[in-house]
Amino acid sequence: MTDIIQIARQFIEAIPHARALGMEFESLGDGKAVISMPYDPRFVGDPVTGVIHGGAVSALMDTASGAAVMCHPTAPASTATLDLRIDYFRAATPGQAITARAECYHVTRSVAFVRVTASDEDATRPVAAATGAFTLDRPKGAN
Repeated sequence: MTDIIQIARQFIEAIPHARALGMEFESLGDGKAVISMPYDPRFVGDPVTGVIHGGAVSALMDTASGAAVMCHPTAPASTATLDLRIDYFRAATPGQAITARAECYHVTRSVAFVRVTASDEDATRPVAAATGAFTLDRPKGAN
């Protein structure tokens, strides 16, 4: 499993957008990923309120979802987003980091399915939730 985690970390950390947004791994393994993104005024979508742009939140959720797929026990060699449907519930609290918690809950021969939530410091009231489908590129010789 350690190799899967290392591959997933390298894959996700190689994404320039994830690096630019300052995403940081909190936990990763067994088809689950938790990634946080610190508050950064450069990513504010509304200067009057200081709320982070929804695009930054969606990028965080997409990245966490891909990481969950990459560290699933089925061990895909790589993945790509096929579909990500996001419901935004409320604005994230200005000044607070946002954390995405993703779980790869079902895998077929070629597609993985993921659920993910994003929240600020108030984890009882998510900022957004999403479901997604991701391609699976299996290592040579895998079923």
